[in-house]
Amino acid sequence: MSLDALMLADSLRLDGEDPKHVELLAEADADLPPVLVQRSTMRVIDGKHRILAARLRGDSEITITYFDGTDFEAFVQSVRSNVRHGLPLTRADREAAVLRILESQAAWSDRAIAEVTGLSAPTVGAIRSRATDNSSQSHARIGRDGRIRPLTTAEGRRAAAKIIAERPDAPLREIASTAGISTGTARDVRDRLRRGDDPVPMKYSKEKVLPEPPRPGSVSPDLQGLRKDPSLRFNAVARTLLHWLSICDINDDQRHNLIQGVPEYRRDNFAELALVCAERWKNLANELRQPNRNTG
Repeated sequence: MSLDALMLADSLRLDGEDPKHVELLAEADADLPPVLVQRSTMRVIDGKHRILAARLRGDSEITITYFDGTDFEAFVQSVRSNVRHGLPLTRADREAAVLRILESQAAWSDRAIAEVTGLSAPTVGAIRSRATDNSSQSHARIGRDGRIRPLTTAEGRRAAAKIIAERPDAPLREIASTAGISTGTARDVRDRLRRGDDPVPMKYSKEKVLPEPPRPGSVSPDLQGLRKDPSLRFNAVARTLLHWLSICDINDDQRHNLIQGVPEYRRDNFAELALVCAERWKNLANELRQPNRNTG
């Protein structure tokens, strides 16, 4: 192929091509290996140093191999090729490649991007965290095998629950595809929501669903005093009431944990129930303050 027919793409290397490496290639007696060229654009994907060396030697032609794919696929192939042979990309070059991949395919898993760029998956994850706001990150990742997987089963189920809450009539296939879960899991999430259950079964949840039980010394002095009263300790009704009061007697940290543990789309429901309970406790308090009242 004529050198004049080839187009040199933007360099993957932040500092551009290495003149010394070009000179070494130009001085070699053997024919230069074929360069990889995107067929649709005639853009050089891999072999820019070889092109420059051929020109330096005064050659007019070079052997090529065609690549058929999109511009993004061509970029990925370019990174993969330059990581594995020839003059290796620097760490800065590879990190820049990670950012470029994330701009086009944020759903790719850290391992998939690491396989292309020659970096470790944790390094890719750190770059992703710095570059991507959490609110805009996908709920799923595309692995090296091309399969879509949720970041965790719990996150996929919560994403599906949010979609169902916003669009109750959305098809299960659409819910599953968007949340990165199977259609069967999406159906289970929908059924659980209809029953009023948490969309994430306990076996999949790593979060604390219930607050820590009150520890000695964490309850109010009034409640401690009531617990020590022998006449209440042997009264079944009083013991039940003390138990309920112990559950309600939460501190600021426990209240904060409860709030953080409730999914955003269900907070209004819990708030309404809490207000109903508060009203009932208020009625109980008012009746308790009326002496000698027979509550039946």
